[in-house]
Amino acid sequence: MRIGIMIGTDSTRPTLDDLITRARAAEAAGLDDLWMANIFSFDAITTLALLARETSRIGLGTAVTPTFPRHPVAMAQQALTAAAASNGRFTLGIGLSHKLVIEDMFGLSYARPAAHMREYLSVLKPLLRGATVAFNGELYRVHGVTLDVPGAGVPAVLIAALGPVMLRLAAELCDGTSTWMVGPRTMESHILRSLRAAGQPTPRVVGGFPVLLTNRPDEVRAELGQLLTIYGQLPSYRAMLDREGLARPEDVAILGDEPLLRGAIRRLAEIGVTDFNAAIMGSDPAASARTLQFLGDVAART
Repeated sequence: MRIGIMIGTDSTRPTLDDLITRARAAEAAGLDDLWMANIFSFDAITTLALLARETSRIGLGTAVTPTFPRHPVAMAQQALTAAAASNGRFTLGIGLSHKLVIEDMFGLSYARPAAHMREYLSVLKPLLRGATVAFNGELYRVHGVTLDVPGAGVPAVLIAALGPVMLRLAAELCDGTSTWMVGPRTMESHILRSLRAAGQPTPRVVGGFPVLLTNRPDEVRAELGQLLTIYGQLPSYRAMLDREGLARPEDVAILGDEPLLRGAIRRLAEIGVTDFNAAIMGSDPAASARTLQFLGDVAART
């Protein structure tokens, strides 16, 4: 299992210089990957391309960048640029986002999201391979486009797939899925089972979890309850929490001492999760630093 951390999800409002410092610290700690959410701050793909030039080994990936606001040609061009900047260390994670964001906030149509993703991938994936696209769909019509980005290679593509239709798309057209708010039982019985049933026996599965090494788990969980409230209200995440039998989004967090964290990570690896993506959360900087070092030690032993 690869061990990574998430940036871009906390409330500290880091500057670009702060993110560079975090990336260097993650690499120095021995972590395998650095993932970045694309929310309402720095653009994740652009930021990771910058971080690629400040690091040398650590994997870099988006978890995730929404598709609706970007034409697939623009997304492919950005992804290939980040792949070239990182010497092939970049993974493109994309997702539909949510109706609340795409339709209510951005004013775009969120109709037929699965059809949108299938057509989007039909344009995106050939472009990432360097092929010339000739695609006539209902939503996208792209002809005669080829992208030539020296040194990019072909970046892996993950989609944020939680429901049955999206999981089939992840298995058929992508390298796997990037998840959030998915507990271990649901990961095994729903996510991995669906991917395997759709014909991908060894899918790449990135499991994102709020994490903190702490001797005050109840206090931290109460604190996270304030930060994670929205995830219990968004339908796709609410469905995953309900499958797991969890009332609140903070209940999916992995909080506790080293044996507890190590056991939780081991369980996920045994289930078939290939990448552990820790969103180190909480207001105690010392606990965050200890968690980073602990995860680096886990990565070294994995």
